[in-house]
Amino acid sequence: MGKLSKSCLLFTLNWLDAQLTIVWIRMNVASEGNALMARVLDHGELTFLGAKVAIGAVAAYILYRCAHLPLAKHGLTAVLAIYACLMLVHVATGCVALGWHAPVTLLTYLGNLSHAVLSLFI
Repeated sequence: MGKLSKSCLLFTLNWLDAQLTIVWIRMNVASEGNALMARVLDHGELTFLGAKVAIGAVAAYILYRCAHLPLAKHGLTAVLAIYACLMLVHVATGCVALGWHAPVTLLTYLGNLSHAVLSLFI
């Protein structure tokens, strides 16, 4: 995948994250996890969406323009991995909103797995 494709994917995932966050908040299923963005959301959904998309666009553009640098190249990959995990959280939230709790149980198990492995060595 090229640097332009990765940057466009980052922007798209950021936009999707913003849209899904608004949906889950409207449905009273979840709240904004980022305290700063939660305060922006208090000013209105359009303000939140504009700020979130603007931040995502600037980040995607900077990472695209600096993709020749190793830090930006690896940073873009890391951010995409984080957004992939965030999309799993959104899917689990949607499942809970529809009354199906199995994905949350699986995500909780996977989240606790690292603590269990660490406890073997401590």
